Amino acid sequence: MSRLGRLLLLLIVAAALVGVVCVGVIFVATGGNPVDGVQTALIRLRLAGREDDLNAAAGSNPDPVRFTVASGDSPRAIAGNLLAASLITDADLFVDYLRANALDTELEAGTYFIRQTQTISEIALALTDSRNSVINFTIIEGWRIEEVADAIDRNPLFGFTGADFLRVVGAGVQFDPAFVSQVGMPVGASLEGFLFPNTYQLPPDITAFGLRDLLTEEFLRQVGSSAFVRAAQQNRTLFEVVTLASIVQREAIHREEDPQIAGVYLNRLNIGMKLDADPTVQYPLGGAGNWWRQITQADYQGVISPYNTYRVTGLPPGPIANPGLSAINGVLNPTPSDYFFFQADCSGSGYHNFSETYEEHLSKSC
Repeated sequence: MSRLGRLLLLLIVAAALVGVVCVGVIFVATGGNPVDGVQTALIRLRLAGREDDLNAAAGSNPDPVRFTVASGDSPRAIAGNLLAASLITDADLFVDYLRANALDTELEAGTYFIRQTQTISEIALALTDSRNSVINFTIIEGWRIEEVADAIDRNPLFGFTGADFLRVVGAGVQFDPAFVSQVGMPVGASLEGFLFPNTYQLPPDITAFGLRDLLTEEFLRQVGSSAFVRAAQQNRTLFEVVTLASIVQREAIHREEDPQIAGVYLNRLNIGMKLDADPTVQYPLGGAGNWWRQITQADYQGVISPYNTYRVTGLPPGPIANPGLSAINGVLNPTPSDYFFFQADCSGSGYHNFSETYEEHLSKSC
């Protein structure tokens, strides 16, 4: 072979080696899928001119929208659902962004809370981890069951309605027999009084049943085993304690008065005197939009209800609201006194004057 031939052969071999090396580099760089790598590179080139679109939000509404990624949903299906929910304005751009950033295989099934004000990149990243999705939910001390249901309806993140919740906590529903027995709940009673007031961080897939169970479990955790001991020492069930605590909760404005107001009511119960508690008149009068309406003088005897303690002696049939721990502890650990009467003082401070006799009580009227 001539020198020229050998030179050409060497050049061919060198070119072949360079080609093999280049193919190998491309193979490695594309994760073993050079066709896919080329497509991704082309997508990135396409996105390079769409920075403004990628950084633009679909709308100005900051309220979170409940959005679900089902198991097996493709990036294309997810993009379509986002578009239908008005969370993005361009499904193709969303899919391209996922592909260009290798997020198309990282999307995670679950429930998310997405805002119109989020950009495509923010939404794409959010959909890779459902653990960050929670429902913040607060139950205020003194709310009745219907007010809890109203709060559920005001929160767009729940996957069920307030009416759904009322169906699983209302009167006549079969509850956990162990819980019913433990608190001494009468047959047919609702869970009024046992939906413990607190602020909760709830999983996005929580159901009405799940919320019910979480609230009653929190009630038992908060009151502790000592509550059952103290209730037994008073010859009462915890249901009876919570019933009285719900009245104390609605009567007292300043929580430091809980034990003293509870003591007055217990003094009345101990001698068979009617409780004469205004909140027990308000309870049967309550309706949607005004659950605790102002009562009139005529209502004291005019409201015909077993809850009206101006007409019936003893405790009402059950709690009238969901009391906080302070009111419950006030009943379990009342302030000993000879007081049988109390009324709001005349300063408007929310504190009360306490009296031993009715005559003394009248003398302190404003």
